[in-house]
Formats: sequence, C-alpha cells, structure tokens
Amino acid sequence: MAAFASDSGFSRDRAYTIRVWVTRILIYALLIVVAFFMLFPFIYMVTTSLKTANDVFHSPPRLFPYSPVTTVYNNEVVPLYNIDGKALVLAEEGIRFDFFTTADRINPEAARQSEILVQLPADTATATGATVTVGDDDYEVYTVTLADGSTQELLRAYSGGLGRFVDPNDASVEAFANVRTAEQAEVVQFNWENYNAVLTLNNLNRSLINTAVVTLLVTIGQVITSLLGGYAFSRMNFRGKDAVFLVYLGTIMIPFVVLIIPLYQLMVMIGWQDRLASLIIPWIFTAYGTFLMRQFFITIPKDLEEAALLDGLSRLGILLRVFVPLSGAAIATQAIITFLYAWNSFIWPLIIIGDSPIENHVVTLSLNTLKNAAASEPNLVLTGAAVVILPPLILFILAQRYFVEGIANTGMK
Repeated sequence: MAAFASDSGFSRDRAYTIRVWVTRILIYALLIVVAFFMLFPFIYMVTTSLKTANDVFHSPPRLFPYSPVTTVYNNEVVPLYNIDGKALVLAEEGIRFDFFTTADRINPEAARQSEILVQLPADTATATGATVTVGDDDYEVYTVTLADGSTQELLRAYSGGLGRFVDPNDASVEAFANVRTAEQAEVVQFNWENYNAVLTLNNLNRSLINTAVVTLLVTIGQVITSLLGGYAFSRMNFRGKDAVFLVYLGTIMIPFVVLIIPLYQLMVMIGWQDRLASLIIPWIFTAYGTFLMRQFFITIPKDLEEAALLDGLSRLGILLRVFVPLSGAAIATQAIITFLYAWNSFIWPLIIIGDSPIENHVVTLSLNTLKNAAASEPNLVLTGAAVVILPPLILFILAQRYFVEGIANTGMK
C-alpha cells in the first residue's frame, strides 16, 4: 500500500509539472506572437528604409530588401534575368512573335490568356487561308512546324512582342520571353546609402543637431525645475502652499491649443520668433514633472531630512545630497517623458519656426518636408522616419527599468 501511495503521489507531481510546463510554453508562445504583431510595423519600416525605390513597389510586398543582380554586357552595366533556369541579359526588345494553339484551348474572352502550344517568330508559319470561329472572333489557321520536325495545323491566337535574352558570356545561348514579366535575378542587399542620402537631403543632419540641443536643454530644464518645485511642495511649509499647488496642477487641464495664440504673441513681443530659444525657454517648466517629484519625495522618510538639518545642511544641500541620490528612478522617468515630448514636438515648432531658414528646423519639420520632397521614393521617407525614431527608442530601451520603477514607486503613496 505504501509503495502504491508513493507511486500515485509521484504520478500526480509529474502530471502537475507537465501541466505547468505546457501552460508556460503556451503563454510564452502567445506572448511571442503578440510581440511579433506589435513589432512588425517597426521591423517593416526599418527593412523598407534599406530598399530601393523600385523594390518598395514590388507586388506582392516583401519584407527583406532585394536589389537586381547586374553584369557588364557590351560595355554597359545591365540586369540579369532568370530565363529557363539560366542567368541571361536582355539583348533585343520588340521582336514580333505569333502564338499558336488549338480551338479548344483558346480563351474567347481574352485571347492573350489562352493556353499556348507553340510560339514562333512572325511570318515563319505558313497560312492555310482557312479560318475557325471561336466565340465571336475568327482565327486564322496556320501550318506550324513543331520542335520534333513534324507539322500541325494550329490557330494563331494572337501576335505580340518578345525580348531576346542571351548569355553574356556566350551569345549563342538565347531565349525569348516577355520583357515585362521576365523575372529579374535578385539578391538580398541592404542599401545603407539611403541613410546618407536622407541625412544630406533637406539638411536633416543639421535638424538632428538642433533637435538634440533643444531636447537636451528642455529635459535638463524640466528636471531641475521639477526637483525644486517638487521639494518645495512636499517638504517646505509656506502660506497658501496647497492652494498654489492646486492651481499649478490645474494648468495640466488647459489644452495646448488654447495657449498657442497668446504664447505666439509673447514670443513675437520678445523677439524669439524663428529662433530655437522659443522651443526651449517656454517649456522648461512642467506641472506634471513637479507633481511627479512631489509624490516621490513624499515617500522619503522625514528622519533623513531631519538628520541632514542637524548636520547643518541647507534646504538646497538636502535636496542635492539626500533627495536627488534617492530619486534616480523618478528623475529617469521625468527625463524619458520630457525627452520623448521634446523630440517628437511638431505643432509648436511648425508655428513658431516653420517659416525660418532650414538651418533652424528640427527633425519633425524636416521629416514633413522630406515627405513632400521624396513623395515618389517612400524608401527615403521611411529612412527619415527610422532616423527620427531610433534615438528615443534606444533611450527608452536603455532606461526602461528606471521608467517602470519610477512609475511604480511614485504611485505607491
């Protein structure tokens, strides 16, 4: 009985372990599928940015970038085609051919879609003078010499032009095929020169520098003002503190569209129109950042502050030497949010510096200009989008742990 109970318990443990592993495998498989669909647009954008303009319009669409294989023929660089399993080049176009078939294989609604038995250069078959009616059309009957030397009477379905393809190393090896439907020899090739072309087009490299400067200064400014404001509202007692904080926090609910006109008029009065200062100074104060820091500072024990006061530190010293070192996650969260906002800002730069020289533009304005300048080359447009997206994406990937930790800790109180 004891042995039976032991075996039964072992079987139950094993079944439980199998269920746990099967459940985990299914969950991870589902997460991988969902992650793939979430990431696929970004992956397709990056791969398309490495394509040629012709490859973008390939039907059906392809994920990886392909480029035609070329060779030198008659002192010219020409593409290779896969014709009958051979790599050939186009030597001549527009050679007239007759296409023959039987009456039962003709498509009366679209003769060019008929099942063709024989194709011969024009005027090489012998006309019999007879005709056969299929549907509403009459088709001439020809005596055609087949490949084995025998002859057969067939109907001429239609005439058309074909291209003559030859081996670049041996002109005696030739084949005939429709030039428009001939399959080009292609190879996967990443066209990194697209990025160099985009960076030099519309001075995008200068726009990246301008955006980096604006984003860095706005981020530093908002972090500093948020630290000062958050500390004041969380640790210092002064008359009307709660009322001032509520009013300051209430500014978050004011739509930006309401502020555009007065803010624009203020920039014109100061003389900052068409200057990068208008993208920096008005945005170094943020009610959201102050609220974020205040909520985090509230969670820090007051004993640390009191000990620092007994040691003779000033309020600024306590902030810099006690609160800031403990607030790495909150500061990282504020920095990431501010960086993303400043980097992706479009409406305000369009209004305040949209008519300024291109040297003052930021990446969002240059990307909008690129969209119009390279409308026929979507690969370049997506290259510009990739250039703009990659810096904040890399920043978020590197700092995501601090971002999640900061959001979690800030909301605990």
